[in-house]
Amino acid sequence: MKKYLLAAFAGILGGVLITTQVAAPLIAQEQTRTQSVYQQLDLFGDVFERIRAQYVNEVDTGALVQAAINGMLSSLDPHSSYLAPDDYEDMRVQTRGAFGGLGIEISQQDGMVQVIAPIDDTPAYHAGVQAGDLITHVDGESLMGLTLPQAVDLMRGPVGSEIIITIIRDGVNEPFELSIIRDTIRIQAVRVRTEGNIVVLRLTTFNEQTYDNLQSGLHEAIEDLGGVDNLRGVVLDMRNNPGGLLMQAIRVSDAFLDQGEIVSTRGRADTPGERHNATPGDLIEGRPMVVLINGGSASASEIVAGALQDHQRAVVVGTRSFGKGSVQSLIPLRGDGAMRLTTSLYYTPSGRSIQALGVSPDIVVQQPRRDDSATEESPARPPRTESSLRGALGQETISDDERRMMEEEERAAQEVAQLRTEDYQLAYALDILRGLSVMNGR
Repeated sequence: MKKYLLAAFAGILGGVLITTQVAAPLIAQEQTRTQSVYQQLDLFGDVFERIRAQYVNEVDTGALVQAAINGMLSSLDPHSSYLAPDDYEDMRVQTRGAFGGLGIEISQQDGMVQVIAPIDDTPAYHAGVQAGDLITHVDGESLMGLTLPQAVDLMRGPVGSEIIITIIRDGVNEPFELSIIRDTIRIQAVRVRTEGNIVVLRLTTFNEQTYDNLQSGLHEAIEDLGGVDNLRGVVLDMRNNPGGLLMQAIRVSDAFLDQGEIVSTRGRADTPGERHNATPGDLIEGRPMVVLINGGSASASEIVAGALQDHQRAVVVGTRSFGKGSVQSLIPLRGDGAMRLTTSLYYTPSGRSIQALGVSPDIVVQQPRRDDSATEESPARPPRTESSLRGALGQETISDDERRMMEEEERAAQEVAQLRTEDYQLAYALDILRGLSVMNGR
């Protein structure tokens, strides 16, 4: 019995020794880490007090703390930042679809402000701002070294006031200036039009109105065509769409999918990710689709393009998208401000990360630069055909319906030719849809 007691005691003692040897270093390491954090906070307090007491001008202590918080967040990545109460309210207004400003979505690259995309029919769009432009100065003041919120503050101003921005653009040798008049930005999230019996859905942003606008506009267009049986396909144009609300991207994707994953988000290894799946129902009942993207397509628009591409629901046409695949959580803070913090990354249904990679189109189609300085071409000569030859046999056997169909086809071809000079990428998308509809027997 004594042997058993001794053995048990030895086992307990050994367990205590092992636990102590393993746990003690971990506890000491955690204590060291905690002490280091407090030492850094003490250092911050020392610097703060020195500035408050000895800086050449009296400082606003509240502004100092806000600048320190924003500096801490903006050092993480280009999209994390602190939102002061006014900025937080502006962001909530933007998601509702109306706000004041220039009408551009921006990020930061190497200390300079980069345009993700101008928003359709806004002052920046009409002034000629393009996706990929780098803004170096605002009204002659350099943006180098400023945080993104500070750069945004410089661009803000009263509606109707003028702002002059200096731009560096690929393909242009010298920086140049653009004059823009600030205005109230009212975003129409979705514009719908028909090209023959193809519906073109132009998505400019993902705000609270996007899915509702898309659903109602598509329904009305299909009714005008006489029903979905007369629909040859849909072009989803998301070029220069800077993104927006995640749930709106999920709903837009779900509008054309019957099942399967739409997007997943993954954060730290110790935090569970989220997965969003499609529900039954396709607004266009399986009709073919083409998705248009370019370097100005970011975030939510990349989620939609990636989901439809992975499910082979649409042919993606254009150029590689922007590659903004990170998720920002908006966390309210005391004092009516908020923190915008990157908490996870987006992944397409096949497991592809969007971040820094973007969505690669199935068919790469560049948009040719328009040469406005070119002289107008002389009127085209009538085409030389059999019917133009002297003494050609007539077409008395062609019925009125056949003649009318030929005229309609010729008119449609002329419209596409005209569109090709105005928007080459969209014309290409329409050609693809017409080919797909012929292959599908529609």
